[in-house]
Amino acid sequence: MESETSDLRVDVTDRVATLTLNRPEKLNALSEAMIDGAIAALQRCATDPDVGCVVVTGAGRGFCAGGDVSAMAGGGGAPKTFEAHVDRQRAGHELSRLLYEMPKVTIAAVNGAAAGAGLGVALSCDLVLASERARFATAFARVGFGGDFGTTWQLTRRVGPAKAKELFFLADVIGAEEALRLGLVNRVIAGDDFAGEVAKIATRIAHGPLVSYRYMKENVNLALTSDFRTLLDREAVTHLRCGQTADHREGVAAFLEKREPRFQGR
Repeated sequence: MESETSDLRVDVTDRVATLTLNRPEKLNALSEAMIDGAIAALQRCATDPDVGCVVVTGAGRGFCAGGDVSAMAGGGGAPKTFEAHVDRQRAGHELSRLLYEMPKVTIAAVNGAAAGAGLGVALSCDLVLASERARFATAFARVGFGGDFGTTWQLTRRVGPAKAKELFFLADVIGAEEALRLGLVNRVIAGDDFAGEVAKIATRIAHGPLVSYRYMKENVNLALTSDFRTLLDREAVTHLRCGQTADHREGVAAFLEKREPRFQGR
């Protein structure tokens, strides 16, 4: 699986697709080419049977600094209407939506600074694994923006409205341990072990019961917006759907034989 831009590297190894944001000289600030390339790669990964898990990380010492402020200042190109800018922004937001909704498990491997839209991209993943050197900030107030790439939705649900407003209004930078305490990240991993530990977790998921993971992800996401009865009704369907899979049969056999299951992702 290849990327059509140097701003993004895509690699698939042992059923794990790794998308590396690749503008290290700008702390991987988002470019249009990077966003478009990531969206196209995620669309392919969503239906690729050889991909069981997707990892998003950054090249160099940063994860993603958000929008490219220097490009914003430069302007350039033919003038666009406000509506055209909105259309482009909405198209870019597909990156966060895919990470949040695609049927594969997504992992943000936050190796450094995640700010602004970069924070939104990270929090849109199912799991956020942070290096001890990771730093997080909303950053929007510092440049007079209101928040994009899902940051308001994600932060409010992770930390509550009062803390989310504080993080937006003050735009303070917080470290990995504070992010863990607030519930922004799942785990903090020592810097020297970071890449290896992320790979272990991603590979474990990539070789797991993928149909089960798909419905777990959908149901947890649905639980944020639906009532209990709706979830019970959906669980009745998805639980029994998983019971029809080869992985369910393998899991039962492994349990009875007292061995580790060998899932096939189907």
